[in-house]
Amino acid sequence: MSVLMLSEEDVRRLLTMEMALDAVEQVLRKQALEEAQNIPRTRSQTDHAMLHVLAAAAKSIGVLGLKAYTTTRRGAHFQVSLYDGKTGHLLSLMQADYLGQMRTGAASGVATQYMARHDAQEVGLFGTGKQARTQLLAVCKVRNIRHVHVYSPNDEHRRQFVSDMRALCPCDIDPVPRPELAAQDKDIVITATSSREPVLNGNWLAEGTHLNVIGSNFLGKAEVDAVAVRRCESIIVDSKDQARLEAGDFAQALEEGSIHWADVHELGQVIVGRFTGRAHPQDVTMFKSLGIALEDIAVAAKVYAKALEAGAGKTVEW
Repeated sequence: MSVLMLSEEDVRRLLTMEMALDAVEQVLRKQALEEAQNIPRTRSQTDHAMLHVLAAAAKSIGVLGLKAYTTTRRGAHFQVSLYDGKTGHLLSLMQADYLGQMRTGAASGVATQYMARHDAQEVGLFGTGKQARTQLLAVCKVRNIRHVHVYSPNDEHRRQFVSDMRALCPCDIDPVPRPELAAQDKDIVITATSSREPVLNGNWLAEGTHLNVIGSNFLGKAEVDAVAVRRCESIIVDSKDQARLEAGDFAQALEEGSIHWADVHELGQVIVGRFTGRAHPQDVTMFKSLGIALEDIAVAAKVYAKALEAGAGKTVEW
């Protein structure tokens, strides 16, 4: 049996945001139609490292697989194992740091397509790390963005991020020195931080804002406060089962009873038209991204197919 090995560099050369957006929208549609199965993330740990495992199957795409990654104080290592959905044979092992960044950005891009106002042009971004980059790239693919304000507590990081992204995004991008300036009078607000405490005050938001909240996948962490959650007319996640385990951004609002799980719906259900992402232009809406295995394997399948066409990677006899 031949297995295609793809390095981080291979994935970076092959994967585009357009591919990721198409893969994520397609697989979330399959999820809503019950043609795909997602297993929420599980975690185990030693004194020094944590292992995170996500698994999924998409029968009509023809693949199943898992992403496993380890985190330590020194960093993280990501891999995807992709299997044939009929034979069960291992098709590919690929390094998946960049893949994960792109699939997370793409999920927000798809949510923005279905939930943000069609005339949305002004973006506020909290965070300047790797995830923030792909968030902005994806949003710029689905809306005609004119201006972006970027905030992080570190002025040097803000300026470097702006310098890097100006070459990649067809819009004006400027750093701002205070967090409220990245939220006030914005059509789209993105939080892509590692903060354990809310960086976004819901009172800063204008009517009609769409939120992409992506930084936290632990119940003990939240990037947005309960005011922001309470103000949302539509709250959408990529997986409700996984959100129950990981959506710390909802914890306070759920505890105080200002929202209930019945108010939360999945993005796939919006894509197929069973729920609306935005009922009125003045609504505040939220997509809470957890990052799910279905997105990983769908994007990995696109990368694998393109690698076969390009003759990329290294084939190993297993």
